Amino acid sequence: MSGLLKYLKRIWLLNFFRRLYLASRTYNYRYVQILRWGLRSREDTNFTYHLTPLNISYLASLLAVALKTDFAVIAAYVDEALNDRDLQEHILRETQKSPLGRFADREVRLGRRLGWYVCVRVLKPRLVVETGVDKGLGSVLLCSALLKNRAEGFSGHYIGTDINPAAGYLLSGPYGEVGEVRYGDSIESLKKLDGPVDLFINDSDHSSGYEYQEYQVIRSKLSEKSVLLGDNSDVSEALFRFSREEQRQFLYFQEKPAGHWYPGAGIGISFVER
Repeated sequence: MSGLLKYLKRIWLLNFFRRLYLASRTYNYRYVQILRWGLRSREDTNFTYHLTPLNISYLASLLAVALKTDFAVIAAYVDEALNDRDLQEHILRETQKSPLGRFADREVRLGRRLGWYVCVRVLKPRLVVETGVDKGLGSVLLCSALLKNRAEGFSGHYIGTDINPAAGYLLSGPYGEVGEVRYGDSIESLKKLDGPVDLFINDSDHSSGYEYQEYQVIRSKLSEKSVLLGDNSDVSEALFRFSREEQRQFLYFQEKPAGHWYPGAGIGISFVER
């Protein structure tokens, strides 16, 4: 340790500012990201971003464990989603046609939804249900996976729910052939569902109480191989709690956005040990 540093540490006020500087260095780069985002992006809600390559590898590794599938297979499905030019062009085209198109960026960023896509490709679900559709980025990605499954001989259908009658505008064209959006309160929509549900994704009202109610309603409609994904598990313990009560396994994935100020959300994964 240098003599100057030893001297600074003995003076409380100087050492205080030195320690503040050390701590703030971890976060100062965020200001550059915020400025860049402010200049380049037009999003003001439901931010989208790419994940870092290492974070994508971590996601694939976690899914390989949860879905009992080889890592190489999972990684191939991730690449499949990232390189689907037809899907990307559809999303950009429909986004620009929408009334909110002026608030959207001209780049498709899938983030943690890559994990949703992989689940559909691996599980080959007969019924996928997502609560909380918004513009339908997750919806159309899930339906693109269902279309890939159908080409391989596995039929499946997507049902999304949303209280906003304008939600889901991206779910059109060929993707609408395997999916639909039902409007109204998600709890009430779930009560009217016929099972069995193989993949359930919660992304609606971001309160733990409402999320837990959704799991309670969907419980009797789940198939034996069902997987549940919680889009709010970074701040809500509802899916973890439900999993403990139902003797289901639970894992959590935390996003690490690439070059974006947002710290990322995550995916809670609830599954039955097979």
